Amino acid sequence: MRNPQHWMIVGGLLLIGAPVAHAATTDDGRFSLSAGADYSSGKYGTDTTTDIWSVPVAAAYQTDRWTFKLTVPYINISGAGNVIPGVGKVNNGNPKGRGRGNGGGTTLAPGSTSGSASGLGDITASAGYELFGSADRTFGLDLTGKVKFATADENKGLGTGKNDYGLALDTYKVSGAWTAFGGVGWMKYGSSQYIQLKNGFNANIGADYKLSAGDSIGAYYYYRERIADTGASQSELTGYWNHKFNDSLRVQAYALAGFADGSPDYGVGASLKYTF
Repeated sequence: MRNPQHWMIVGGLLLIGAPVAHAATTDDGRFSLSAGADYSSGKYGTDTTTDIWSVPVAAAYQTDRWTFKLTVPYINISGAGNVIPGVGKVNNGNPKGRGRGNGGGTTLAPGSTSGSASGLGDITASAGYELFGSADRTFGLDLTGKVKFATADENKGLGTGKNDYGLALDTYKVSGAWTAFGGVGWMKYGSSQYIQLKNGFNANIGADYKLSAGDSIGAYYYYRERIADTGASQSELTGYWNHKFNDSLRVQAYALAGFADGSPDYGVGASLKYTF
């Protein structure tokens, strides 16, 4: 069984999209529900600012070695029609793309539009397995598979319209009040007739500090290589705070700063998780 401190760290990070290892709680398994609200803003290498609101709801089932998770987001986006949530700037040739054929768009330049849209985002499902866990619960290594289903409306610019598939290898090491964590991943991105993407690697590294039995703070850096010819790599730093009310209820808040055109300039968010 995993170190409880590691569970507290990753439970919130998974909800806000951090690519870190899964964690389990008991041999019998536990079910959890999570909900959050995220806001980000950036130009993504365009001439206009794109604002994205996301409200993800997630369900997870965790055993001693396995974690299964399903996340369903609702998205509202306002800005450049060639910026796709979770992807960044692309060459979007969809004639019904946001700001073009669905109304409300304002032309910025030939071939470039701006508009607003909202709706269901891409649903993601993942399964994680603990490859190794030390007897003293201070070190672990996990392998996670992920599928992003193309449930977001590509005509509204809420998604690419194609499924994505990924694998990630994550690890953590506990030393006193500190926990270091990190990992590497690879995603096979689907391309449509309107949006062409490349497969890409990503990596993350971070540290968590346990302030008390119920509170911890931490930060992690995330990088993803460029996956679109007209886009850019992602490079961002996130700081967070976790609070445990009791064995069932946890809350997390975070702030993000982006350092590349593939990332938002900044972002904030919070999430609440209840374990049964």
